Amino acid sequence: MLRSLAPFLSLALVAQPAPYQKAPKAIQAVLDAPGTPTLLASPAGDRFLLAEVARHPPIKDLAQPMVRLAGLRLNPRTRGPHNPTRLKALAIQDLKGGPARPIALPPGILLGQPRWSPDGTRFVLLGTTADATELWVGEAGTGKLHRIEGLKLNATLGDPLDWLPDGSLLCKAVPAGQGPVPRAPEVPVGPRIQENEGKAAPAPTYQDLLQNAHDETLFEFLGQSQLVRVNLTSGTATPLGKPGLYAQVQPAPGGQWILVARLRRPFSFLVPASQFPVREEVWDRGGALVHTAADLPLAEGIPLEGVRTGPRRLHWRPTEPATLAWVEALDGGDPKRKADFRDRLLLQAAPFQTAPTEWLRLKARLSGLDWGEGGRLAVVREYERDRRWTRTWLLDPSKPAEARLAFDLSSNDRYRDPGTFAQRLLPNGHMALRQLGSALFLTGSGATAAGDRPFLDRFDPTTLKAERLFHCGEGVFESPAALLADGRFITRRESPSEAPNYVLHGTGARALTAFADPLPDLRKIQKKLVKYTRPDGVALSFTMYLPPDYRAGERRPAVIWAYPMEFTDAATAGQVSGSTDRFTTLGGMSHLFFLLSGYVVLDNTTMPVVGDPQTVNDTYLDQVVASAKAAIDKADELGVIDPKRVGVGGHSYGAFMTANLLAHSTLFRAGIARSGAYNRTLTPFGFQSERRTLWEAPEMYLKVSPFMAANKFNAPILLIHGEADNNSGTFPMQSERLYAALKGNGQTVRYVTLPLESHGYIARESIEHTLWEMLRWFDRHLKGESGS
Repeated sequence: MLRSLAPFLSLALVAQPAPYQKAPKAIQAVLDAPGTPTLLASPAGDRFLLAEVARHPPIKDLAQPMVRLAGLRLNPRTRGPHNPTRLKALAIQDLKGGPARPIALPPGILLGQPRWSPDGTRFVLLGTTADATELWVGEAGTGKLHRIEGLKLNATLGDPLDWLPDGSLLCKAVPAGQGPVPRAPEVPVGPRIQENEGKAAPAPTYQDLLQNAHDETLFEFLGQSQLVRVNLTSGTATPLGKPGLYAQVQPAPGGQWILVARLRRPFSFLVPASQFPVREEVWDRGGALVHTAADLPLAEGIPLEGVRTGPRRLHWRPTEPATLAWVEALDGGDPKRKADFRDRLLLQAAPFQTAPTEWLRLKARLSGLDWGEGGRLAVVREYERDRRWTRTWLLDPSKPAEARLAFDLSSNDRYRDPGTFAQRLLPNGHMALRQLGSALFLTGSGATAAGDRPFLDRFDPTTLKAERLFHCGEGVFESPAALLADGRFITRRESPSEAPNYVLHGTGARALTAFADPLPDLRKIQKKLVKYTRPDGVALSFTMYLPPDYRAGERRPAVIWAYPMEFTDAATAGQVSGSTDRFTTLGGMSHLFFLLSGYVVLDNTTMPVVGDPQTVNDTYLDQVVASAKAAIDKADELGVIDPKRVGVGGHSYGAFMTANLLAHSTLFRAGIARSGAYNRTLTPFGFQSERRTLWEAPEMYLKVSPFMAANKFNAPILLIHGEADNNSGTFPMQSERLYAALKGNGQTVRYVTLPLESHGYIARESIEHTLWEMLRWFDRHLKGESGS
């Protein structure tokens, strides 16, 4: 008997957890270095906050209680997200000059990103303790923080606070006297039953869905909140209405009404909370129901790439006291259905006794709607799925027939991208497009064939012409960070040799900060944009990084890191993204850490898959293999790599690419695949931009699945996966089954799972161990070093 159990005991011993490994000291020093804080300008334009977020919390923080319900990951003790934002440092600085004043953060509390009040006199933050989510308030004049006593917020169903026009806050609070968290029954009540009456209900491969009746009860308990109006001066909280499952809550700009989205049963085991039945209600200031704006049933069976029917995107028009705006599908929400118009936009003003007014119809799907702060302008964006095309319209909502087409281009066309219209926080607490006079402002990446050169434009909505106010110069990377009410603006400036800092532009340019280079040794890293062409004529590029100790003429082992993208035409596929003029920083699980071990890194190696959106993946394998070979050939031509010692790696869809390259080419000595999906039959209703289901294109699904080619891998592969991966399609089972398939076929493979980590890895211990695994794997297979 003992003899027969030996193989199983052996397997069990192999699968035992190993201790976390530390990364080399050079990498630890980089991980310990401070980052550049985010600048948050006051709405008043007189000061700004500098907020630095902690990047790598300890693994014990991820070990806090977590429940996975309806597509959400929650801490049942705090009634908030399981992994909240953690401020590392906070400071406040006057725009007129003087040093930044550090703000003392309370010990033992995780504070989130600050949010300014509309008048700029205060800012608020969510604070997470061991058993609550709290409201903290900062005074702009002094920088001092204080807690609103006796208030426990409920951030289970999204942001728990919003500004009221009088400067108070509308918050979602944990109901008083709610009782203990429901416990799961020790004995099953009965079987779990699902049934379908012949209606097609395709769904993406969502994770963390409700599983049983107890999950439904627990979701309803944790999601319950009481709306309260919080006076920040006195600290008093006044209840409004009764407790409920409140998702989004929006005060009207005039302050008299509140739009409340309330989730209802029946819940679903197939879709997340965003598709549960919802009733959109308008309340008065006392919490009494005055109007039902929408009553939407459970949204199972939404067509793939489609939208929900009925009113969606309900919101208040920001410059009207109480006018609701929303969009409705005219094609049943189905992008495959032929329709002259796909969406219509509607308005309805208080007291909601007259029928809604339709003010615009769109031939394609609405992708964005913004309102000008002057009240007589709206910007509407629509997306045409079949061509992957975007159109932007400008119009006066009172004269929709006079809508004018401002931008008309491929959604993949980075070179012609006009940018994004800047917004600001209005005194009533709502966001609107920033206008100076009648002018709007556009900011964008400014992609060019030489790399990104960010810009700021003044846009005339009358002539539809843009005037360039700022354009990043050569040799630096400078991007707009804030636009002030008087027309001045702040940029974030960096270069390969200077650390990022903030600069005020007005009559001249004045530095606002003076952050020093925390890691001068990294400046020895060289980088260059390299462009070349695939045999079929598609233009490609990569950023070539040379290690700090590189000497001219050396051929080093190399790492190619990539993420495939789909395009409808070769012209946009060949466009360059990114910039070599940025300050080189390393962090997280970045593959650029290979530079500190002597590797050449070919970063952002373009792997375009070009073709008809409906059938583009039929040639996926041919195109990624051709792109990989072209990259190696070009780096070989430059004389910086040893083409016989090249490794390939990627994360998520890049991991899928990596496994396919090892299975269908002999270009690489080894590969690293993190958090990928490898068996496309487990994502049967589409993946990435694939529009066909498994049953519509079974041959393609099997052909591109590296799992099906587990007997053909031509090089060793390292598989890494977070045990709590929540990304659609990349279940940890994907790596588990590929490992079993490769092992069963006698391939060289190593499989590492990271406890508590999701699709991206954040804990310090996980980051260091991942880097240790990656370095050790390529050292072993590219350099021939056995490691320890």
